[in-house]
Amino acid sequence: MTVPDPMQGLIDGLLEAVWLVDAGSLRIRAANAAAGDLFGVEAASLCGRGATDLCATPEDLVFWSEASAGLVDQIVSDTLVRDFSGRLLPVTRRVSRIGDGLFLVTCRDRSAQRAAEEELETRLAELRATLESTADGILVTDLSGHIRSFNHRFAGLWALPEEVLARRDDAAVRDWMRASVVDGADYERRLAAIQEATMLQTSDVFTLHSGRVLERLTLPQCTRGHPIGRVFSFRDITEKLAASARIEELSHTDALTGLPNRRLLADRIEFALAMAQRGGNPFALMVLNIDRFKQINDTLGLGVGDRVLLEVTDRIKASLRNVDTVARLGGDEFVLLVHQADAVAAEATARRVIDAMARPFTLDTVSFTVTCSIGIAQSPADGDTADDLMRRADAAMHRVKEAGRASFRFHQPRGDAGRRADNSPMQIDHAMRQALASGQFRLHYQPQIDLKSGQVIGAEALIRWRDPVLGEVSPAEFIPVAEESGFIIAIGDWVLAQAVRQAAAWRANGLEMPVSINVSALQFQQPDFIDHVADALKGASLPARLLELELTESILIHDAAGALQRLQALEQLGVQMAIDDFGTGYSSLGYLKRFPIARLKIDRSFIKNLPDDTSDVAIVNAIIQLGRALNLRVIAEGVETEAQRQFLHDAGCDEFQGFLFAPALDHGSFEGRVGRGEPMPRSVRLVHPV
Repeated sequence: MTVPDPMQGLIDGLLEAVWLVDAGSLRIRAANAAAGDLFGVEAASLCGRGATDLCATPEDLVFWSEASAGLVDQIVSDTLVRDFSGRLLPVTRRVSRIGDGLFLVTCRDRSAQRAAEEELETRLAELRATLESTADGILVTDLSGHIRSFNHRFAGLWALPEEVLARRDDAAVRDWMRASVVDGADYERRLAAIQEATMLQTSDVFTLHSGRVLERLTLPQCTRGHPIGRVFSFRDITEKLAASARIEELSHTDALTGLPNRRLLADRIEFALAMAQRGGNPFALMVLNIDRFKQINDTLGLGVGDRVLLEVTDRIKASLRNVDTVARLGGDEFVLLVHQADAVAAEATARRVIDAMARPFTLDTVSFTVTCSIGIAQSPADGDTADDLMRRADAAMHRVKEAGRASFRFHQPRGDAGRRADNSPMQIDHAMRQALASGQFRLHYQPQIDLKSGQVIGAEALIRWRDPVLGEVSPAEFIPVAEESGFIIAIGDWVLAQAVRQAAAWRANGLEMPVSINVSALQFQQPDFIDHVADALKGASLPARLLELELTESILIHDAAGALQRLQALEQLGVQMAIDDFGTGYSSLGYLKRFPIARLKIDRSFIKNLPDDTSDVAIVNAIIQLGRALNLRVIAEGVETEAQRQFLHDAGCDEFQGFLFAPALDHGSFEGRVGRGEPMPRSVRLVHPV
């Protein structure tokens, strides 16, 4: 069928997409330019295609099927059509029969409208989600006070009944809110003032009959600079106010016991000091610590532990006069401030407290004993400041702990050793940092001996520290503090650099001597540890085979996968590795086999009682046999007697170090002792450190 030219001219003049469909074959006979634009093709290319080719919904397919059978003549609906690239287009489509042989199809593209509607829906959903996600109750009204929107938090804060919300009755909501406030008249007066000033921004607080305290923040809602309504934000500040009051209370008292806390205690000590200076009245300050309190918490639970603390509080208070003070500093530590007390009165008070604590504790049918340790400082003999008295009483308490607990002790001034004992970890930490900056650390080197040849085959670098105030400080004292504070990383880096430089200097002077250093867990776990080792070797031009890193079992087992990765990287550098203090921790033989370790170091605790202790004999023999099985060298540390050396030699141990040959020596003494290359004689006297 041929479409008359006038009809083509008519549809070409229409702005909407139009095409004509043959009623019999359902093929497109003519289409205008707008139809071609809609489908992204030339209009002429649409001619001859089936109308169903453009269908994208079952509804359209059914329509054309019925239209072909003469059952329907027209349809109007919002639907989808498919262009020839497969893209779906939203359109408003109208189909009408014109005459007996043609259908007229018109389509209006709804893509822009659909996008705008979806954007609007998205914005509304985001707005609703925002309103519901806030912790505040939100109420939006117009300028007349009519409710436009609110969130669920608002309804919850005001406990609005479901039936009131369901009715959408603004007056009922306002009445409910007014009736819920303790002072309804004041609430109405404030609300009226807000409604009169459309641009007012304000906040106020009111209390509900339920006990809740609400804060209301009021902001104008504007569009294009003109007010159109108001946004009310409600926040429940009941807990905040209660917390503030509680904080004020806790600023002076202990939360559990109600006793004065550190802050209030400090005020009372300052007052006692002032009174003592005026009238010469002495007083005693006692630091009391419950012995093994952790066992109570671990065995009976934290709840019972708290009840024990309350019972201890009552017993201490019953042992003091009304004028005295007992404070809790936290945990299981209490402080007693005993006024007008000389040494005799202080001792009597301490004994009363210890006797009161000696009575059995019975909680929930469980009976147990609780003891305490008390340290006593007296004013003015032991100090004229609160800090001095607290520190010295605390030091005395710790000496009670060291002596066996369950007693008391007065502060006893000592000489240098006493002052050293009073040094806190904080003081040691500060002194360590100053020592590293000012070059007070030094390295000594203990020779390592081949048991068969007697030749020195290596040296272990050991750190030493002499402080101008503290004197010689043992590594056993400052290394744990350094590990706790993290300063061990800086110390470890210094030891690494110094030991590598010393080994390089010896090598340059003809003494090729492998040097071992101890590596802490924290240092080993640093991401840049491997780089530090490589840089130290490169900077000193020292072959990696002359550096050995000693690692403890705990370092390797704690993170076996990570440790293996680091050890393999060190192995690639050529660095030697040993396990230090072997036998004192837990080792997995499976991991030990995989680790690129060259040497096992038997801890000195297994050596000191050789060859008389059968248990130590068995352990040392087992370690040596294990080393042989894994093809590892075994070295024993702490060898002090010829009998120990002989036993190790006969057992097949490879190497040893200890006072039998030499203590740790400074680099000059090491060169003088070892540089001669003399083998160790068969019988050597015990060499004591200087």
